[in-house]
Amino acid sequence: MDYTGFLHQLVEGIQRPEPEQGRRYMIRFAKPKQYEACLVELSRMRNEFTDLGVVRSSRLARSIIAPVHDPEALSRYSDEITVEEDIPLSLHATALHSKPSSAQGIPWGVKQIRAPKVWSVSTGHRIKIGVIDTGADYQHPDLRYSLARGINLLNRSLLPHDDNGHGTHIAGTIAAANSTAGMIGVAPRSLIYPVKAFDHNGSAFVSDIVLGIDWCVRNRVDIINMSFGMKTRSKALLDVVNRAYQAGIVIVASSGNDGKRRSIDYPARYPQTISVGATDKNRRIASFSNRGAYVDVYAPGDKIVSCWVQGKHHEMSGTSMATSHVSGAIALLLAKHPGLSPAEIKTLVKRATVPLRARKTTTAKNKIRGGEIDALKLMQESGG
Repeated sequence: MDYTGFLHQLVEGIQRPEPEQGRRYMIRFAKPKQYEACLVELSRMRNEFTDLGVVRSSRLARSIIAPVHDPEALSRYSDEITVEEDIPLSLHATALHSKPSSAQGIPWGVKQIRAPKVWSVSTGHRIKIGVIDTGADYQHPDLRYSLARGINLLNRSLLPHDDNGHGTHIAGTIAAANSTAGMIGVAPRSLIYPVKAFDHNGSAFVSDIVLGIDWCVRNRVDIINMSFGMKTRSKALLDVVNRAYQAGIVIVASSGNDGKRRSIDYPARYPQTISVGATDKNRRIASFSNRGAYVDVYAPGDKIVSCWVQGKHHEMSGTSMATSHVSGAIALLLAKHPGLSPAEIKTLVKRATVPLRARKTTTAKNKIRGGEIDALKLMQESGG
């Protein structure tokens, strides 16, 4: 590869970025040696161009993330690289509902999936769950023993502190462990590894998620929780999801909040993930939840109370909230049966459900498929 010409295009893009806010690209290399050689050259050039600090890279995906002024000019390297525009993603939660000042005991969703019935056998002890989200509140009394260091992809010198709330809410449903004054999550002895990829506005790009999954694979987590999505495909995201899957990591992803019957968001739509829809207290599919053949399992996601920043609790709805229940249930299973593969776990999850209740408007044409996760059945189906 002609690194001189290629790097010239990168540097020009960094010095003269596209006028559109946030327009950047992921440049992925076909061969590891090309990627490594390019990193060496970029490292050398940092002394000449201080703005090269905006360049990021993912070793797992063999990609460089940077502004590119003229992506078409890189087409002559098409045999050796692929260029993909970096796409924004959104969190799968609706606006806040009420703001309860405290939450005590076991939330309704945790009870509904019968997680407490499993705690005599498994509490998810030492299962590592990477939550790619907005971070977590390390001072929250309900999460005091539930959080590992994780990673802040927005500022690697800082802990992944949550400045939004969504990530703390997800962490609480999975692993809160304050039995005296706060709430208890599905798998109270599992360990959350917060991966802060989303900023205080809940904004992130595909490249942030690629870097987050990359980190989870290198740090050997058991489960990745992804409560977000986008409408379009991304080859870079699919590739890194597949690498995580091949590394034996269970990937749980929310289906989206568009109320669609025949479509769900990516990455939940990828077959390597377990896609999750949301139910309400009556075991009916929540009105906002995507549904249909692409959804593997449903879980409580309507009016869910969980942890929030500044030591508080909030009520939220969304397939985000449903996904955290499923991640917790899988943590209970893995603590008891650590040798199960992602494919085996997906089969068990789809089988270990209770039937959903139909709404009055349901017809034979749009018959309900799938069921709601049941943690006790999940453990029984696995033989433990």
